[in-house]
Amino acid sequence: MELPLYQVDAFASRLFAGNPAAVCPLSQWLPDATMQAIGAENNLSETAFFVPRNGTNGDYDLRWFTPTIEIDLCGHATLASGFVVMTRLAPQRNEVRFHTKSGALVVTRHGDRFALELPAQPPAPATMPARAIEALGRRPAQVLAATKYLAVYDSEADVAALQPDLVVLKDIDRDGVIVTAPGRDCDFVSRYFAPHAGVPEDPVTGSAHSTLVPYWAKRLGKKILQARQISERGGDLACEDRGERVSLSGNAVLYLEGRIHV
Repeated sequence: MELPLYQVDAFASRLFAGNPAAVCPLSQWLPDATMQAIGAENNLSETAFFVPRNGTNGDYDLRWFTPTIEIDLCGHATLASGFVVMTRLAPQRNEVRFHTKSGALVVTRHGDRFALELPAQPPAPATMPARAIEALGRRPAQVLAATKYLAVYDSEADVAALQPDLVVLKDIDRDGVIVTAPGRDCDFVSRYFAPHAGVPEDPVTGSAHSTLVPYWAKRLGKKILQARQISERGGDLACEDRGERVSLSGNAVLYLEGRIHV
């Protein structure tokens, strides 16, 4: 069987930046084991698969696989999937709706930028295991959590300097660890570590901003925020706190278009 495959750098305005996602449009679902094997073979933080949704006008069902597991929410691979639909499969469209384990997610096109809304996941004060805090290498000023731990630091330099023990973080009781601090030339910076999902450090993480945006909107007293994820590749996101939803927008760049044989 031959299948189309695209690789898109999401939340980036140039190649080799942002977060690369593989996107595999399907006419019908493959066996789960096959999709997981493709995710492992691609060895990117996420591979997205989508199929046309029955009984709708142009909607899709969408699923995401890391190299090791299927996950419930992924922002950058959703943005990349919308990019593929609106630039390759149906370039006349400016909006696409995906149905996922986290509900309906809509991607819209505004010129050369793409935006999506994700469900907000505001954090609350939490206690991170002492061993996990030690594994971060530097004690945060504050720890909160939603589905992911959120460790807050005083400065961008603190976040940039972290070299966590990923072996220890692999066994924590939540969906990875976000680290964040005020930015020098943006509202806030972040990094995200998810070794439990086969992703040691994710380059740019939409789902992490479901928690980051409500936190920083409340702390800074503003709804519109500029964010930067300061991984090695790096990525920029324009964010908006919309209450129960957060809006994330950025550019995307096509790196690869081809076919796989399974």
